Amino acid sequence: MKILNQIILILLSTLPVHAYTDLNNSELLIASDRLNGSSIQNAFGSSKEVAIQATVRLLRNNKLIALGSIVHPSGYVITKASSCVGAREAETFDGEKYSLKIKKRYEETDLAIYKLETDKNSFQVIDWDVDCNTSEGSWVFAAHSNLEEIRIGVTSGLPRKIGREGGVMGVLLTTDTSKVKGVKISEVVPQAAAYRAGLLEGDIITEVDNRRVKNQDSLIKIIGKKDPGDVVRIEVNRKDEIRKFLVTLGHRSVTFDLFNRNLQMSGPVSKRKDNFEMIIQHDLPIGKESMGGPLFNLDGKCIGINIARVDRVSTYALPAYLPSKVIAPFLEKLP
Repeated sequence: MKILNQIILILLSTLPVHAYTDLNNSELLIASDRLNGSSIQNAFGSSKEVAIQATVRLLRNNKLIALGSIVHPSGYVITKASSCVGAREAETFDGEKYSLKIKKRYEETDLAIYKLETDKNSFQVIDWDVDCNTSEGSWVFAAHSNLEEIRIGVTSGLPRKIGREGGVMGVLLTTDTSKVKGVKISEVVPQAAAYRAGLLEGDIITEVDNRRVKNQDSLIKIIGKKDPGDVVRIEVNRKDEIRKFLVTLGHRSVTFDLFNRNLQMSGPVSKRKDNFEMIIQHDLPIGKESMGGPLFNLDGKCIGINIARVDRVSTYALPAYLPSKVIAPFLEKLP
């Protein structure tokens, strides 16, 4: 509550008397007193420093691909598994870089544990709040991907289960009446997975992952077992010529809602953003490369691990009890 009161006082102290009836006018607040301004950020005090120091940047070819949450002082890190494939280095808030070694993956929760290759045993670790009862509108924050500042927002939806969405190619199908056995593509959704791979209207899909496709049901059954981000091998007959393609499946909600204004403005989203036992939804302005980092409440306790950027105003985090429960047996075995 102390931090919340400081934020409110800073915001209100900068407003002229007439402004209390017009809080939506961003011009009434100078840059330092906006949500991501220095005055607001400094109100978080030591909690801000813990968030930054307990977060690491995971790099592949010197490029940021995810964030990680330090869960043990010797440098064990938990992160988003599907985002950190091929990670080679971790960078801490002070600019130090460490080689990484994968220790374990948990496909069900899309989590992975890495170890920073060092003898150091004094890394700042997150403090789990496994009993956190977040409600819609609760203040939350997380380290920015540059590990120099934090981003602040609120929980924007009730904690809930996210079911499996399944991957899609982004095509409309029709029954082929030619002598070629397979399923004919009647339309390819612009910018969808099939479009990007090079499939065209009129192509007849004959094989998927080396399995013969006889009708629409068999094709849908094969693809239906795949997830967004999975790569499938597609063989088509194009004007009596056999062609082969690799298609990286997309998200159903994105593929078939391309004209949704919110999605058009969202930018890159996470490869996997479905099939989670429970999530906390929030509106922090962070990118998909920030997944795997910790989410904090106003007391500086970690209430979850950011697991999926869904769109420009929605990010999912696994509530603390899930990742802490998953990794507890692993950490208990450490010397």
